[in-house]
Amino acid sequence: MLLDSASLYFRAYYGVPESVRAPDGTPVNAVRGLLDFVARLVTDHSPTDLVACMDADWRPAWRVELVPSYKTHRVAPEAAGAPATTGEDALPEAVPDTLAPQVPVIEAVLDALGIRRIGVAGYEADDVIGTLATGADMPVDVVTGDRDLFQLVDDARGVRVLYPVKGVGSLQAYDEAALREKYGIASGAAYADLALLRGDPSDGLPGVPGIGEKTAAKLLAAHGDIDGVMAAANDPSSRLPAAQRRRLQENRGYLAAARPVVRVARDVPLPEGHTALPRRPRDPDAVLALAERWGLGGSLRRLVDALAARPE
Repeated sequence: MLLDSASLYFRAYYGVPESVRAPDGTPVNAVRGLLDFVARLVTDHSPTDLVACMDADWRPAWRVELVPSYKTHRVAPEAAGAPATTGEDALPEAVPDTLAPQVPVIEAVLDALGIRRIGVAGYEADDVIGTLATGADMPVDVVTGDRDLFQLVDDARGVRVLYPVKGVGSLQAYDEAALREKYGIASGAAYADLALLRGDPSDGLPGVPGIGEKTAAKLLAAHGDIDGVMAAANDPSSRLPAAQRRRLQENRGYLAAARPVVRVARDVPLPEGHTALPRRPRDPDAVLALAERWGLGGSLRRLVDALAARPE
């Protein structure tokens, strides 16, 4: 099981009242909400291995170089207009003031429990997930509220996406049949091409003007993939409508640049280490201290119990 951690703690932050606070009054709604999410996932799905995948760089410079508008609208106002950078100098994301301080607490709790956490400089959590899913020697469930990761769905390799509909108690499982029913595409790989053509305003990707989701799906159904679509656009004898042909040709530069931006990386240099989900906390004293310091109470206890209760 691979967790798109930021996607989940953002959902927890907005789903749990900010009145949930530590003894000193600090909001811990995202922390407690995420712990409850993970406890429910462990209880319902009993994964043998679990990784909390992190955004070491939420807006990697190499993606911005290819598509300058990439996630521009999410840059914190005080950093707007500055060039994208990588690593410790990366531009800050616009995150609610009461959420940002909770992220280090989440990380400390996961570490104390012994739940593997991976983030790699220069890459987003999506890329870590893509690399882990591609290299896995077992079925994989990706838990995310980000549709971009639908591109990883692969029935042959047992990779599916669990998409929260309401919290994590109601998850929509996406396999290839679900993608066909929802989007009219044949595979996870086709979803990346669909997003490339359609665009994604939430990521600052404009897409091809005049080509929405349904048109993009029809183009891919007729021509296979983005290479086939562009071959048809460049073939005077193809049956593409003139307006579509013109739009595709006018945007060939964008499509070429955005293609690696839209596709998750699958070759991230990951640190070595085990991904097996522990049955008991790695550092029980740290868990107790964190529970007391941040008032994590029942949420942390439920996760510890869920880890211990997994079937052998």
